[in-house]
Amino acid sequence: MTLALLLAVAKSFLLVLATMLPILNPAATAPIFLSMTEGASPTTRTLLARRIARNMFWLMTGSMLVGSYVLDFFGISLPIVRIGGGLILASVAWRLLGATPTTPDSRASLAEAFTSDHAHRQAFYPLTFPISCGPASIAVAITVGVSLHDGELVVSLARMGGALLALALIGVLLYLAFRYGEHFLRLIGDAGTAVFLRLTAFILLCLGVQIVWEGVRELLLELNAVSTHLATLVSAGT
Repeated sequence: MTLALLLAVAKSFLLVLATMLPILNPAATAPIFLSMTEGASPTTRTLLARRIARNMFWLMTGSMLVGSYVLDFFGISLPIVRIGGGLILASVAWRLLGATPTTPDSRASLAEAFTSDHAHRQAFYPLTFPISCGPASIAVAITVGVSLHDGELVVSLARMGGALLALALIGVLLYLAFRYGEHFLRLIGDAGTAVFLRLTAFILLCLGVQIVWEGVRELLLELNAVSTHLATLVSAGT
């Protein structure tokens, strides 16, 4: 029995790690984090990175364990979650694409304005949601959470334990990417950083549009299925 539980933990750990890590992708979101915290001190960025990693862990844990029940309670479908979250993600990416480069004077003013209270307000929105973990990752977390349930309570708990360990590891990787991402950007210089940030923002915009389209497509498929069913009923009645 102990071996079976260990296998359940290991399988759920690998499943969540292989499923969630490519979607959360800390290396890809680190440049966005650095761009949105321009002017913040290293101490503030470290504090933000820690809070974002913690917020991501709890948000993904909640989505994985109780997300499906919450959506059912409010009558919200996954396509609606995708559309709403995708619109937010696209809006943030659009603002990043239109942002003007900062000068030394503006960096100094930003450093004065970016206080710890400001960082605390931005830690969840938009830096945790939708930048670090957006609607796609929430939808996947809800789907994975459903697959963790088992007829035996002990096995379900073991699977959930493995999933939490995987989320904790992803949180550590997210913290490290945000904490030390500035060193990578420093290597490629100001021009390379500007190009890299614009490219990342454009990819983020495309991802937001893609998420919206997936939600719309699923709603259209549901509508088509309902219309086909109604047409079948009408033809059968006649």
